[in-house]
Amino acid sequence: MLSVTADVFRLAEVFTISRGSRTEAKVLTVKVSRGGITGWGECVPYARYGESLESVTAQIEALPEGITRAALQDALPPGAARNAVDCALWDLEAKSAGARAWQLAGLAAPRPEVTCFTLSLDTPENMRAAAAKHADRPILKIKLGTPDDMPRLEAVRAGAPRAKIVVDANEGWTAEVYSDLAPHLLRLGVAMVEQPLPAKDDEALIGLSRPVPVCADESCHDRASLAHLAGKYDLVNIKLDKTGGLTEALALRAAALAGGYGVMVGCMVGSSLAMAPAVLVAQGAAIVDLDGPLLLAEDRDEPLRYADGMVFPPEPGLWG
Repeated sequence: MLSVTADVFRLAEVFTISRGSRTEAKVLTVKVSRGGITGWGECVPYARYGESLESVTAQIEALPEGITRAALQDALPPGAARNAVDCALWDLEAKSAGARAWQLAGLAAPRPEVTCFTLSLDTPENMRAAAAKHADRPILKIKLGTPDDMPRLEAVRAGAPRAKIVVDANEGWTAEVYSDLAPHLLRLGVAMVEQPLPAKDDEALIGLSRPVPVCADESCHDRASLAHLAGKYDLVNIKLDKTGGLTEALALRAAALAGGYGVMVGCMVGSSLAMAPAVLVAQGAAIVDLDGPLLLAEDRDEPLRYADGMVFPPEPGLWG
């Protein structure tokens, strides 16, 4: 039996990016039950990709009973719907086999990984205060993408002088803005810029000097995306809600590394259930950004463990 339900998790604070603000995370939870065993997974429908809770629910409910993980890859396109079902099937397979998902995937036992902590878009004063509050975290990720980004970046660096910084422009810049900001990004020790240009306009990155590495997010969904990234990006951000699950995420990771790209593993704002499969993909990644549960005021009953700036692999009671 396959079921899908909508769940809401309150955020600890208002979370703002250049596209808007939110106070809660709305997710879909999928459960697949066979032979008295239930596997589960979570997805976060994203309006940027034309998804809604309703449209993704309809995709999932239209799947035939008993669908296999292999058949699922052709039954649904990359996206949130396939992600939740794919991860639920991985969980089901692991429980049925009495093994862990990483073993079924032929991977080494996962270890804790250092993860970013995201500061949402705010006034420079508030972002400096937020950076100071989290100054002991090893990596801070800053949401930017507005005409007034430099004061915010300066404020964060002042608040957290020792932290590694990555910037997510959320498609809010132009090639000219990136080029103008690059010397300042270098001066302030920014390690990477995520998706500076709109995906539809990223041809402008070809031939552009990139003194600060650029990572594809909205421009990279699955392996088919890689053919369009050459000469534009240095890294790719792998998110299970984009790839359509762990199956394609692992394949994309292998293909990206073989193609010479660095790998970042990111997330939407969701619960520990959404992050758990991504921890397997995040092993050894250049940048890990699986901080969704840290932004929540509430989480799953057996949440992921976060300590010392790291995210730890899931326990069997949560997933896999």
